[in-house]
Amino acid sequence: MIEVKGLGKRNRSDERSVVKGVNLRVKKGEFVAIMGPSGSGKSTLLNLMGGLDVPDEGEVILDGLPLHSMPEKRRTLIRRQKIGYVFQNCQLLPMLNVWENIAFPMLMNRCLRGEIQWRVQRLIESFGLEGKEDSFPNELSGGQQSRVAIARALIMEPKVILVDEPTGNLDRHRGREVLDILSRLHREEQMTIVMVTHDLSVAGFAERILLYKDGRMESEIRRGEGGMAHVLEDFLAKLQA
Repeated sequence: MIEVKGLGKRNRSDERSVVKGVNLRVKKGEFVAIMGPSGSGKSTLLNLMGGLDVPDEGEVILDGLPLHSMPEKRRTLIRRQKIGYVFQNCQLLPMLNVWENIAFPMLMNRCLRGEIQWRVQRLIESFGLEGKEDSFPNELSGGQQSRVAIARALIMEPKVILVDEPTGNLDRHRGREVLDILSRLHREEQMTIVMVTHDLSVAGFAERILLYKDGRMESEIRRGEGGMAHVLEDFLAKLQA
């Protein structure tokens, strides 16, 4: 579903490399976590993978399409149709209610009103948001905001969901609810999910964990592997070095 080839990105302010020659593949229906410390460049990598940012080197192949070799307008269209985003701070539009926030991508794409109504209602029911349709983001709990953000990410029926620190602003209980939703999407809908996090307990919900530090991939582990604890132990030691 996603192939990253030699991806590199430098800070414009000081020309420091924040993503350094990254290569990786994500298969269709796979749930992958990219785990690393704050400031390691993992959110920048996620933005590059989703076409929100442009690399200085390398390419991202999304569902067979070279994302950064195409014109910007074409890339924007592909991004809208094939990628759903869940940002760390949800980034709900404060002037729109729950129904409007979820519907927003379809409204931007000028979809048919009847189709919008059907998809939004289905997602509202699926995520337990009945009765909140007319509520605004500042009237919702953190967990409810996250559910609205995930519903919005799914409204265009994307090929892949990119998730940035999904539990960063939530307590343990609400964070677990969000992770359970992502796990259900992966398990029942075979949704392709790429999630970045600094938290090992969050990364453990994925079936594959890519360990990331200073703009590079350090190693890779799979859930259930016998050596997983040992690899994580070594990686966590490196982070503190």
